[in-house]
Amino acid sequence: MPGGAPRGGEAMLRWRVASDDGGQPALFPHEDGWQPGRGELAGLELLYVRARRAINPVPERSRQPFRWTVNPYRGCSHACVYCFARPTHEYLGLGIGHDFDRRLVVKVNVAERVRAELASPRWARESVALGTNTDPYQPLEKRFRLTRGVLEALADASNPFSVLTKSPLILRDIDVLRKGAMRAEVGAALSVGTLERSVWRATEPRAPHPRRRMEAVARLNDAGVRCDVLIAPVLPGLSDDEGSLRAVVRAAVVAGATSIGAVLLHLRPGVRQHYLGWLERRHPELAAGYERRYRRSYAPADERGDLARRIAQMVHEERRSGAPAAPRGTAAPRQAGPPPGRQLRLA
Repeated sequence: MPGGAPRGGEAMLRWRVASDDGGQPALFPHEDGWQPGRGELAGLELLYVRARRAINPVPERSRQPFRWTVNPYRGCSHACVYCFARPTHEYLGLGIGHDFDRRLVVKVNVAERVRAELASPRWARESVALGTNTDPYQPLEKRFRLTRGVLEALADASNPFSVLTKSPLILRDIDVLRKGAMRAEVGAALSVGTLERSVWRATEPRAPHPRRRMEAVARLNDAGVRCDVLIAPVLPGLSDDEGSLRAVVRAAVVAGATSIGAVLLHLRPGVRQHYLGWLERRHPELAAGYERRYRRSYAPADERGDLARRIAQMVHEERRSGAPAAPRGTAAPRQAGPPPGRQLRLA
């Protein structure tokens, strides 16, 4: 699968570029088209757009346990080779390789759209998930603070929400997370697929160090924000051995993770070609086994079930060994929120 796309791909986007709507605050450039990242964002290309809606329904065929999601950014500079969201860049007329890692879409009005949609009398205060496509705390967020704006809107509306990330930058927003948790059900989760430095550097080249993620889990739980660990994805032949998995489980237990689960790698069309191409270059000895295992998007059901049982047993053993089995902080007391309304239709 080619990693690039013709320049000018913004013509295929469903959003208006930011300057089409009369200009934006000084944080966002007024020029049309792709803009070069500067400073710590050097090497990236950014397209500033105004979204017509922010809270989007999850496709019914999805296996996800939530119905609504918000994604402040498209593309992700963490550049994880296995990322299941890569094909979403094709919908924009962009490539799933280099383009996904380096040509990023910034939804400059996402927080204001969330506030407007939450205020609709048709919105039923269902839980909203962040981090379901690309990481809401990728490096862009340090500058633009759009994820924080979305969380503030959700907390102010007493709306339940959850956040999944690979970044300890989430710690910046502990105050908003605690505020939200006082008013509604709020959950956080850090994705930590491995603690092995060589595997992390090879597969998540620009993601924060996994040890820093575990430190974030501990700090969130100490602050009373319930935080899980998701061991994902588990990569066959790279991070699925007993020692690697147990190291992550042990660290998660010590960090006080409220829940610890694992997801075996899945390779949907597009991602399959991208990941297997990388594997052929880096670990050719594993390529044939992956071809057999991933004839379809998901690994065989018995392998997925076996992984779930292994992780559950490890969690049980590690918690019995004396490591803390629950958050060490005091959960924020819940305050009553406004009664739910009818379901918002986002067609």
